[in-house]
Amino acid sequence: MVSFLNNFPKRMKNVGSYAFLFKNSMSKTTWKQYGFEDFYEQTNMVFIVMLFIMEQSLKDEPCTMDDIGGFIDMVNMENFKKPISYEECKELGDFIINVILGNQGKVMYFRGYDFQDEEYKNIHISFINNKPVYIDDEIRRTSYHLTDDGYNLMLSTLEMESNMLLTIHEMIFKLHIEKASYDKAVDDIKNIFNQLRIQYQRIREAMRKIKQNALNYSVLDYKILLEENLETIGDTSRKFSGYRENIRERVRELEEKDINIQKLDKEDTKNLMNLKIIENYLGRAIDEHQQILKSHFELNSLYSKELEDLSQMTLIKRFNIRSELYDKILENPDNLRNIEYFIRPLLNQEVDKVYNINKSVEIQKPIRTKLRDDEEEVLEFDDEKWQEEQAAKQKEKVKLYNRSLLSILTYAYEHNGISLKDLKESLNEDYSELIPNVEIFKEIVIELLRNSNIDIQELKKERSEHIAENTTLEFQLNESILDLIENNHSLEGIKKISTFRLDDEDLVIFENLNSNTGKIKRIYCSNIYFDLNQ
Repeated sequence: MVSFLNNFPKRMKNVGSYAFLFKNSMSKTTWKQYGFEDFYEQTNMVFIVMLFIMEQSLKDEPCTMDDIGGFIDMVNMENFKKPISYEECKELGDFIINVILGNQGKVMYFRGYDFQDEEYKNIHISFINNKPVYIDDEIRRTSYHLTDDGYNLMLSTLEMESNMLLTIHEMIFKLHIEKASYDKAVDDIKNIFNQLRIQYQRIREAMRKIKQNALNYSVLDYKILLEENLETIGDTSRKFSGYRENIRERVRELEEKDINIQKLDKEDTKNLMNLKIIENYLGRAIDEHQQILKSHFELNSLYSKELEDLSQMTLIKRFNIRSELYDKILENPDNLRNIEYFIRPLLNQEVDKVYNINKSVEIQKPIRTKLRDDEEEVLEFDDEKWQEEQAAKQKEKVKLYNRSLLSILTYAYEHNGISLKDLKESLNEDYSELIPNVEIFKEIVIELLRNSNIDIQELKKERSEHIAENTTLEFQLNESILDLIENNHSLEGIKKISTFRLDDEDLVIFENLNSNTGKIKRIYCSNIYFDLNQ
C-alpha cells in the first residue's frame, strides 16, 4: 500500500463532517418558512450559529435555546432583515440545533475506507452536545456546546495565513526529526515542498497577469506576494541545508552500522529508507527555494517595467477623430488642402532628404574598405536557437551514458554477475559501447560505486511518489537504470544492483580509448564486480 493513504480515514472524517451538514440542510423546506430561500444563505446561517455556540463555550457561559434565538434575532435585524419575529428566530434555532447539527437525535456515522485493514469503517461524527444548567440557581435549562468534531470543523474554516504555513510545517518537521519519528517527518517534508511549489506557481501566475495587463494586478496583491516571498526566502535555504547535513549524517551512521557492526533490524531499515526520502525532498526543496528567489527578482523587474511603460503611454495626447477631423472638414471643405499634415505621420513617411554641405569638403576615402565590409558575413546570435542546439547536444551525451550503462547491465545479467576484467575479455577489444569516452565511463563507475546497493523496487516507489515530472537533461544514474530496465524486456528480472571493488592486485587496462579532448588514452582500472540480484 502506498504511504500517502495511511491517514485516509482521518481525512474522510473531515469530509464526512461537511457531508452531514449539507445533507441535513439541503432540500429542507423549513428554511423557506423563515425567508432563507437560497442554499448559500442557509449555509451561512448554520455556521453563524455554530460560531455563536463556540464563542459561548470558550467564555464558559451558558448557551440555551433562548440565547441562540436572541442571537439569531439580533443578527437578522442588523444584517439579514428577514420578516420573522423573535419566536420564529427561536424556532429557526431549534431547527438548526436539532435537525441539522443533531441529525434529529440519530447517531451520525460516515463510512471511510481504511487501507491498512482493507475495509470500510464507521467514523463517528458529532457536532454538538448538551448539559443541564440552572439559571439564577432555580430555572433548569439545556445548554449546548461544541464537541471536538465541532471545534475541528470551525477551526478548519479559518484558513491560516499562507506566510505562516511554511514556518509551522517546518517547526513540526524539526520536532519529528528530533523525536526520530521519520515516517511522520516524510509527510512533513512533502508538505513543505508542496508549499514551496505553490508559492513558486503563485509568482509565475502573477507574472502572467502583469504581462496581460499590469493595471488588473493591484498594488495590494503585489505587496502581499512580495511579503510572502520575503518570508519564504528568509533563511529557508540555510535551514534546509542544515537539515540535509543532519539527515546525511544519520544515514551514514545507519549505513556504517549495517556494514561494520550488524545487520539492521526491521525498524532501522525502515528508518534508513525514510531518511533517504527526506534527504531527497530536502534537496528538491532547496532547488525550489532557488527558483522562488530567482522569480522574486524577475517579478520585481517585470512589474516596474510594465508600470513604467504604462506611465509613458499616458504622455501620448489622444484625440477624437470624428470631432477633430471629420467635423472640421464638414464645416470647411477647404481644410482638405492640408490633410497631408494629418495623414503623413500615420503613413510613417520618410523625412525629405536635405543636402549636407559638409560632405563636399570631407576627405575622399577609397571604397574598397566598404566593399570588403559588405562581403563580410554578419552573424546573428539567436539565444533560443542556441539553447535548442545545447539541449540536442546534451541529449546525445545522455544517450552515450545510457549505452555504456546498458552494456554493463546486459553482460552482468547474462553471466549472473561479472567483473570488469571478465567484461573486458568478453568485448574482444571492441570498447565502443562500454566506453564511448573515458570521462563518461569514469563517471558511471563512480556513481555505481557510490550507490553500492541499488534496490529497483525502492527506485520505482520513489519515482511514483514524485509530484513533478523530471525534465533535466543531465545524466542521473537511478533514472537511467529505471528507463533501461523498463525499455528492455531482457533486463526485467533485475531486482538489485550491487557494485564493489575486488581484492585483486592486477589492474584492468584499456587501451586506445577516446576522450573529450580528442586524445587517445590508456586507462588503468581497479577490478570491479557488478552483481545483479535476479
